[in-house]
Amino acid sequence: MKTVYFDHAATTPVDRRVLDAMLPYFSEQYGNPSELHRLGREARAAVEAARAQVAAVLGAGEKEIVFTAGGTESDNLALFGGLARSQPGHLIVSAIEHPAVMEAARALNRQGWAVDFIPVDGDGIVDVDAYEQAFRDDTRLASVMFANNVVGSVQPVAALARIAHEKGALFHTDAVQAVGSLPVDVGELGVDLLSLSGHKLYGPKGIGALYVKRGTRLQPILHGGGHERRLRSGTENVPGIVGLGVAMTTAAAQLPEVRPRLERLRDKLAAGVAERIPEVTSLGHPTQRLPGNVAFSVRYVEGESMLLRLDAHGFMVSSGSACASGSLEPSHVVLALGLRAEDAHGSMRISLGRENTEEEVDAFLEAFPPIVDKLRQMSPLYVKG
Repeated sequence: MKTVYFDHAATTPVDRRVLDAMLPYFSEQYGNPSELHRLGREARAAVEAARAQVAAVLGAGEKEIVFTAGGTESDNLALFGGLARSQPGHLIVSAIEHPAVMEAARALNRQGWAVDFIPVDGDGIVDVDAYEQAFRDDTRLASVMFANNVVGSVQPVAALARIAHEKGALFHTDAVQAVGSLPVDVGELGVDLLSLSGHKLYGPKGIGALYVKRGTRLQPILHGGGHERRLRSGTENVPGIVGLGVAMTTAAAQLPEVRPRLERLRDKLAAGVAERIPEVTSLGHPTQRLPGNVAFSVRYVEGESMLLRLDAHGFMVSSGSACASGSLEPSHVVLALGLRAEDAHGSMRISLGRENTEEEVDAFLEAFPPIVDKLRQMSPLYVKG
């Protein structure tokens, strides 16, 4: 049985070019970048070359890139580090943030910070009026994700950053899902802080970065040897950093070809599901969304049941965010769109990657409707029309 991977929002396979670039730094050029001998200097040169690659893709300065262990650490460094110099005041985040931001905000709330969670509309777009009205004299930072990991909606980040600055606050965006899938230029966006992660763009797991705009004051959340300009202590993950640089460069070079192809496959898959299966609700904005993201809710069926049946047929998808797997609670993102809890339980996310084909989409559209029909026949709530 052929397996088809439709879960690229959870993670991506490491590109062979990325792996080839990384391999020498495990066992041949294995030096510590902090040492002055030849192996140390070679490792330092590799780290700085990757920093230049990441900066170039983002339109940033090299000194504005801080390497981390991934998106969660980058988000935490942005929120805790960006607010560490302030007395507890006010923080703004959207209601559909990744848990790395949501839980960081809740932790800050327990430390005395007031937090407003800004609602979104039925398409998953932040209510800009509510966002602007939420600012207070003591608002220090606003954090709104670039693109949502569950429903794929893309936010008006530049406008949100501009409002934050007009109100005297910093602006952070979690761009983990966007970098590699959409053009991301920090100068055009006007953000102060931006998080990204390697394993979402065909790079390795365990590596990420935080863009810190020049002049933005940030305190470390890890203390030790003072690596990464004293913002992120810990011996650098040289293979991972090298892999991240190559992954970002590769993704940026392929984006003009990959993006429109994925948008076409995404739209075909979404239309096919809507045409072949009754009582399906599309989730996320119809056009302002990630190129490979298809999200929907199927009434009378549990998402986990659909996932397992599809897995048995060779299709790997997600019933929500992999970062919160194991929970029986419906996705907070889907609930924020206004769905009832029972309908949110029937949500599914399909996230296409650059290796997926039209034949795989066609095969899914053949396999999925009978699965839904069979599961609905088992539901006591389903009455066939």
